[in-house]
Amino acid sequence: MSLTSAPPLVTIVIPIFNEEPVLPELFARLTAVFDGHRDMRWQALLVDDGSRDRSAELVCQRAECDHRFRLLGLTRNFGFQAALAAGLAEAETIKADVVVTMDADLQDPPELITEMLARWREGAEVVLAVRRSRQEHGPRRLGMDLFHRLFQLVSDFPIESNTGTFGLLDRAAVAALNSLPERHRFFPGLRAWVGFATMEVYYDRQARAAGKPGQTMRRLARYAFDGVFSFSYLPLRVLTYTGVFIGGCGFALGLYYVVKRLVDIERAPTGFTTLAALVLFLGGVQLIGIGVLGEYLARVYDEVKQRPLFLVKRPPAPTPGGPSAAAD
Repeated sequence: MSLTSAPPLVTIVIPIFNEEPVLPELFARLTAVFDGHRDMRWQALLVDDGSRDRSAELVCQRAECDHRFRLLGLTRNFGFQAALAAGLAEAETIKADVVVTMDADLQDPPELITEMLARWREGAEVVLAVRRSRQEHGPRRLGMDLFHRLFQLVSDFPIESNTGTFGLLDRAAVAALNSLPERHRFFPGLRAWVGFATMEVYYDRQARAAGKPGQTMRRLARYAFDGVFSFSYLPLRVLTYTGVFIGGCGFALGLYYVVKRLVDIERAPTGFTTLAALVLFLGGVQLIGIGVLGEYLARVYDEVKQRPLFLVKRPPAPTPGGPSAAAD
């Protein structure tokens, strides 16, 4: 048995989807981080989530000249959370000591990884990158701020606000996350739920380095719903409270009309306006309730089907006599 142990393996999991414009700068900045810390073994695992541009090709070209970069391709676009889960599963398979999760758009600076590793050496098993500020503007920024504030109000489980994918996970935390089988995944919530010793680093989130965001407003809204419905029972409780309130109001109103009818029969209301208003109001509340129940039921249905969260694309078989065969 060797007296000297191998340096820790740090795997950086980065889902990519049509990130061709930003990849050259991402490669350069990651390489600078790797070269500046040769006391670690590094691997950048880029998970291609069914890109339609040259993203996968560029990663393969980079991997040929720098073995620290590697491509993990999925068979189609499964979504950001599934691609992230695929990267975490692969990181556990290769026995990474530390896993850093981040986006490819360089809004989260790779240079912060150094500070995260310092916290890990101090004993942190999870390091959260907390945003002091962010550069997004317009409806996208407004929607994100609104979601974080709303989530803090409705969540049944405390989750650090202004955090996202960017962060560090120890090997034990990665194994715990990979053991969670759910399909509608809200990564910041799951990362907080598994526990473990946590520290924080703070940074200013930058504007996107190049290209357009791969996450559309529709996907972000779906992601927000997954977060709320996965970590909060408040919508169901609101339905119960609303039903009790409306039932009480209906009973009081009915009692009022009964008394008014007995006291003053001639002036008691006889039309259908009040009845129609009550029916429409109650019908609207019932439809809202059915919709909320449907959101929870749809998620239960997806879990029951037990479909795999992602499928990894097999690399092409080597051609007889070709370069791959020669390398073997």
